[in-house]
Amino acid sequence: MRAIVVSRKPARFAAARVASEIDAGRGARVGLLRLKDLDPPALPGPDWVHVRPRLSGICGSDLATVDGRSSRWFEPVVSFPFTPGHEVVGDTDDGRRVVVEPVLGCAVRGIQPPCAGCASGAHDRCERLAVGAIEPGLQTGYCCDTGGGWSEVLAAHKSQLHDVADDISDEAAALIEPMACAVHAALSTPTEGGVVAVLGAGTLGLGVIAAVGAHGHADRIVVAARHPEQRRLAESLGATDVVGDGELVRAVRRVTGSFAYDDGTLTGGAHVVFDCVGSSDSITDSVAMCRPGGTVVLVGMAANVQLDLTPLWQKQVRLQGAYAYGVEPALGGRRTFAVATELVASRDLGRLLSATYPLDRYADAIDHAAHAGRRGGVKIAFDLRRNH
Repeated sequence: MRAIVVSRKPARFAAARVASEIDAGRGARVGLLRLKDLDPPALPGPDWVHVRPRLSGICGSDLATVDGRSSRWFEPVVSFPFTPGHEVVGDTDDGRRVVVEPVLGCAVRGIQPPCAGCASGAHDRCERLAVGAIEPGLQTGYCCDTGGGWSEVLAAHKSQLHDVADDISDEAAALIEPMACAVHAALSTPTEGGVVAVLGAGTLGLGVIAAVGAHGHADRIVVAARHPEQRRLAESLGATDVVGDGELVRAVRRVTGSFAYDDGTLTGGAHVVFDCVGSSDSITDSVAMCRPGGTVVLVGMAANVQLDLTPLWQKQVRLQGAYAYGVEPALGGRRTFAVATELVASRDLGRLLSATYPLDRYADAIDHAAHAGRRGGVKIAFDLRRNH
C-alpha cells in the first residue's frame, strides 16, 4: 500500500519550521513527509479491522505537524514513524462504510479497568494514551501501530467505527470528525440566552456556529471571518453578525453595549468566546472581549503562545480547552459523533469540503489547506477512492 509517512528526523522538523515561517504549509516541500510503499499495518488484536480510506481530511493539527510547529507537549503521546490523517471515511473489509473516531483510549488499548475518563464515556480525557496493546498515540494518525488516513489502509479498533447511512455522501461523512470537535466545543459551556463570539471561520469556526445555532440558543452569534466565502458560509449557518478580520472586539462592544479601556479591553463583553485560531493574538483578543466571569473556549489548537494573563485574572474569565469528543452531558450523555452526524446531515455541511487531491500530490494538497480561506475554500482532503 501507499502511505504518507512522518519519521523522527529532527533536522527535517527544523527545516520545516524555517520553511513555514516563509509560507504556511511549505514544510511539506522540504522533506518532512515521504510517500512510501509499505505493508498494511498489522492488526493488534481480534477486535481490530482494516479500513480503506475513501476521503481523509487535512486538519489544522496536521498542518502544525507538517510545518514543524507542533507543541513538544505531544512528544510522549506520539510514536514514529506515523502516517497522518484522523478525519476518515472509509470501508472495512466486510463492506461497511464507516467514519473513524480516532481517539486511542482505554478500550482501544485493551486496558481494564479503564481510567476514570474512559469509564464515564469521556475518552477524550483518557489517562492511558502511552500504554496498553499499542504504541503511544493520542489519536489514529499519530501512532505507528494504527497508520492513518493519508494511506490506502489503516488499522482501527471496532469501538472506533461508526456506520455511515446510505443517504450521507462521502463528502459529508468526511466532515463528521471535525464537526464532532466543533459540537464538543459548543456544548462545553452554557451559551443559552447570551452573546457568543466566534474568532475564526475556518472548518472549526463554521462548525461551532452551526452547533451553537442547533444546540446553544444564543441571542447573538458574532463572528470574525477573514475571507468573503467564510463570511457567506458563517451567515448561512446562523451567525447574526459577521465582521472582518480585526473587527470582532469592536463588534462585541457594540452588540453588548460595553465600555472599553484605552487598550481595547472591554469592561463587559461576550458571555462566551470561542477561539478557533489558537494564536497569541487571538487568545489575547478573546480575553479582551469576554465579559467578567465569562468563558473563553480554546477550540483551535494553541501551541507556544505569549500572553499577559492579568485581564484573565482581573475579569475572572475562565480559559477552557475543548479537545476531541466523547459523550455530551448537556444532551443527556449522547455520543458526540452521533450529534455531529445529525448536524452534518441537517445543515448540508458536506459543502465545506472544497477540494480533494490524490496522495501523490500531497505537497499541493497541504499548500491548498494552508491557504484554503484565501483561495475561497474551507476543508481540503485526500481522495483515495480511485485506489480501491
